[in-house]
Amino acid sequence: MNRIFYIIGKSSSGKDTVYKHLTAEMNLVPIVIYTTRPMRENERQGREYYFVDRNQFEKMCSDGDVIEKRIYNTMHGEWIYFTAKNSIDTEKGDCIGIGTLQSFVQIKKFFGSAVVPVYIEVDDGIRLARAVERERMEKNPKYKELCRRFLADCDDFSEEKLSLAGINRRFGNNSDIELCIDEIKK
Repeated sequence: MNRIFYIIGKSSSGKDTVYKHLTAEMNLVPIVIYTTRPMRENERQGREYYFVDRNQFEKMCSDGDVIEKRIYNTMHGEWIYFTAKNSIDTEKGDCIGIGTLQSFVQIKKFFGSAVVPVYIEVDDGIRLARAVERERMEKNPKYKELCRRFLADCDDFSEEKLSLAGINRRFGNNSDIELCIDEIKK
């Protein structure tokens, strides 16, 4: 079985940028997961996510197609993110995806040792500044949701949870994203 490189990290740690670089430079097969949240500006169906409604999600669950799911009670309603069996095709080559620590654990449970964690770590002050700047660029900034996610990350990525998940390698992204990407590629 080919490998599944799974990028994880707190919000605004640079996961999307690392994902885009590695996908383009290393000929990795992208993993596209599903969500029930609204599509953001500049997103496209099937590129960042497959955007579905709650009924489609429930049908996929009942059909046994969902590997893992996460439900968030956001400031804008309930949003579901999930990985379906058809999201990951290791027959095409080494794959790359982005997710949470929780989703990493479930993907690893399903695929086993083929899953390789890529944990990106950033100082919380830098992350917060990046998150605010990114949100400021949105047509309708959602600052309350940004704050909820930022605070949730403290619990979701606690040292205890990282240890239980077997995360022992970290890639720092406090300053130069290119250095971080080069280290990951090595």
